[in-house]
Amino acid sequence: MNYLYIKALHIIFVTTWFAGLFYIVRLFIYHIEADKRVEPERSILKSQYTIMEGRLWNIITVPSMWLTIFSGLYLVYTLDYFKAGWMHVKFALVIGLIIYHIICGRIVKQLSKDVIKYTSYKMRLWNEVATLFLFAIVLIVVLKSMMDTAFLLGIMVLLAVVLFIAIKLYKNFRARKENM
Repeated sequence: MNYLYIKALHIIFVTTWFAGLFYIVRLFIYHIEADKRVEPERSILKSQYTIMEGRLWNIITVPSMWLTIFSGLYLVYTLDYFKAGWMHVKFALVIGLIIYHIICGRIVKQLSKDVIKYTSYKMRLWNEVATLFLFAIVLIVVLKSMMDTAFLLGIMVLLAVVLFIAIKLYKNFRARKENM
């Protein structure tokens, strides 16, 4: 019975972790774009985004990551999934997601010090990395078969291409709109 409660909590923590990752990068985009505004709007916006980023990161995203990891490890141990081939693929994807999370944490710190190293376009591309992780992790958990890994990789490549094209189109749309 504990398994079902922990599984439900794991799904909730995964959801809140991804929500935090998706929203934090959107805040990065707005923060970076605020730097192009005139004063006093620039200072007001950047200050507000710094507060929002800090709260989102420290109150929601980081705790959700740890709760996801702990509940996930409990489930793997309880169900004895350490030997399952698909679980090794999931572990690799989760490690990649944790690296993504750490890089986002560094960007939170940089922006809080008013260090802007990326363009809003690069952040839009960065935002889609979390989408790729989400798709890959959910598909591997649902499909649970190494034979489906080639299919999963094909879907991921296709999704990455579609997302890249959509971001490019949006960039062109915004450029045309600003030139009007």
